[in-house]
Amino acid sequence: MAKHQFQTEVGQLLHLMTHSLYSNKEIFIRELVSNGSDAIDKLNYLRLTDEKLKDNFASWKGEINISFDEKDKSLTIMDNGIGMNEEDMINSIGTIAKSGTKSFVEALTGDAKKDSNLIGQFGVGFYSVFMVASKVDVISKKAGEEKAYKWSSDGSGEFDLAPCTKESAGTVIYIKLKDEEVSEFAIKYRIKSIVEKYSNHIAYPIFLNYEEEVTLELSEEDKKAGKEATKTVEKRHEQINAATALWTQSKSKLKDEDYNNFYKTISQDSNDPMLTIHTKTEGVNEYTTLFYIPQNAPFDMYRADYQSGIKLYVKRVFITDDDKELLPTYLRFVRGIIDSEDLPLNVSREILQENRILANIKQSSVKKILSEIKKLSKDEEKYEKFISQYIRALKEGVYQDYTNKESILELLRYKSTNDEVKMTSLEDYKNRASSEQKAIYYIIGENEKVLRNSPLLESYKKNNIEVLILDDKEIDEIITPAIGAFKEWEFKDITTSEAPKVEINEEEKKEQDEKYQDLLVKIKEKLQNEVKEVKLTNRLDSFASCITKDSQDAQMAAMAHMFRQMGQDVPEVKPILEINPNHEIVQKLNLTKDEELIEDISWVLLDLAKISDGDEISDRVAFTQRLTKITSKAI
Repeated sequence: MAKHQFQTEVGQLLHLMTHSLYSNKEIFIRELVSNGSDAIDKLNYLRLTDEKLKDNFASWKGEINISFDEKDKSLTIMDNGIGMNEEDMINSIGTIAKSGTKSFVEALTGDAKKDSNLIGQFGVGFYSVFMVASKVDVISKKAGEEKAYKWSSDGSGEFDLAPCTKESAGTVIYIKLKDEEVSEFAIKYRIKSIVEKYSNHIAYPIFLNYEEEVTLELSEEDKKAGKEATKTVEKRHEQINAATALWTQSKSKLKDEDYNNFYKTISQDSNDPMLTIHTKTEGVNEYTTLFYIPQNAPFDMYRADYQSGIKLYVKRVFITDDDKELLPTYLRFVRGIIDSEDLPLNVSREILQENRILANIKQSSVKKILSEIKKLSKDEEKYEKFISQYIRALKEGVYQDYTNKESILELLRYKSTNDEVKMTSLEDYKNRASSEQKAIYYIIGENEKVLRNSPLLESYKKNNIEVLILDDKEIDEIITPAIGAFKEWEFKDITTSEAPKVEINEEEKKEQDEKYQDLLVKIKEKLQNEVKEVKLTNRLDSFASCITKDSQDAQMAAMAHMFRQMGQDVPEVKPILEINPNHEIVQKLNLTKDEELIEDISWVLLDLAKISDGDEISDRVAFTQRLTKITSKAI
């Protein structure tokens, strides 16, 4: 027998499980039964496609067996699925392999009560057994292999692993319950109620094996003779689930509770889903889909190693749950099932990527999901919750999915200058605009408050033009310029120098240009290489200056993330400094001959414009010194 140390993160997770305050401890049965079902799914597929296994498993039928010992306070859950070898045991239950579990560990706070509440939000699978177990033994034999192995742990810092004997493929999990508080999980009616609640629609039969004391019926003669009835113990083998794949059943026969419990089984989420989408399609391609949108975004949604939430079946035979091509990546938060009647059982990953049938299913599924989300948008309260969780993913879809771009744009919601609380759709934005307006204006940054107070908004507010406030700069700077237009209305960035502004007549403009030409040259000289250009602006009112960029530089800024991802230096984008000729500071600056004052104010105008834009200034100490000097002179 060899001793192994748990991976550090597993140790943290197990410590939480063994000291858990989580009230819904019964989910460990759901998790273990679900794992058993997955193992049977995998063997069911291999026995039909792997020549080495076909003969040995020709008459095999998958099933899960549960037994218990009330006196011993123990529970055993057994499946005849694919099984595990030594390497599988180390990788699957000694190391955190699933990104969802990694995210779980990363979210731990150290506060036992808060951390226990996290259990229900993550798929922690097998490890949940240590909420109730003082010791767990896992005996498993992998299909097609000779050796079996026994894994044992009390949930502390290590586990034992040794060869053992087991005749058939599959896994047996023996659970020694840790105290009286959890002894209910070794009682027949309690086990039955949990399986019926969470696992009724597992596609394989789940049998409960138990012994029952039976009183033998006395004959009439024995009764007359006054004999006492004798008792005997009989073994029972009772199926306790419906064992029909839920997605194959008619929607009219299913209740919300059925859908919700099945969702919890396949997603390991403790909450009901936000949206359920069940579709059966017949015609050129015949398939069934059952999709769910979770209440909360999966915790691994923005990890490169996120877990796909879609299981692919062919004629109820499980094929894969690890193909990220089944839905586009921007819909990676969707959970559920795709079951095709037309795909071949031996379809490989390579074939899947090029398969026309699957491409058609994917295309139709995307349209259905988006249409159902649109229906959800009619419920303002629910949709607000949806947007709070999935707005970033939908924005990715605008960039990725040209076919459905318009449909996705209709689903997006934006903060805007129209309302500081409610978000707006693009359609509502258009409907509120004046008849002369033919563009959608926006401003991008990292801080909503800074954006709402930007000097660049002055002329738009003055002319009653609504501007979208995009404060998720990391994604908005990439996605929004790529949108182009929505229903023929062009998207326009108000931070670019080409953005529309309040115009003045040509004669007045010519006078201003001549009056301030020398000042503009001087400011550019004083600022040296800090700015690309210095120009007059008529977009400001109460502010003396602002910074903008031209369209080409805006595109360069949007590509900055790509340069960073490739480990390359980000090309420098110098701002354009725009000064307000109607502002007292600029007017007085134009009259002074004090070169030092011109330099100080030039830098202050630039730094104030940067601060208003939410940008960092290059030298805070110098800014403070210049502002102090200018204030002293003014006083």
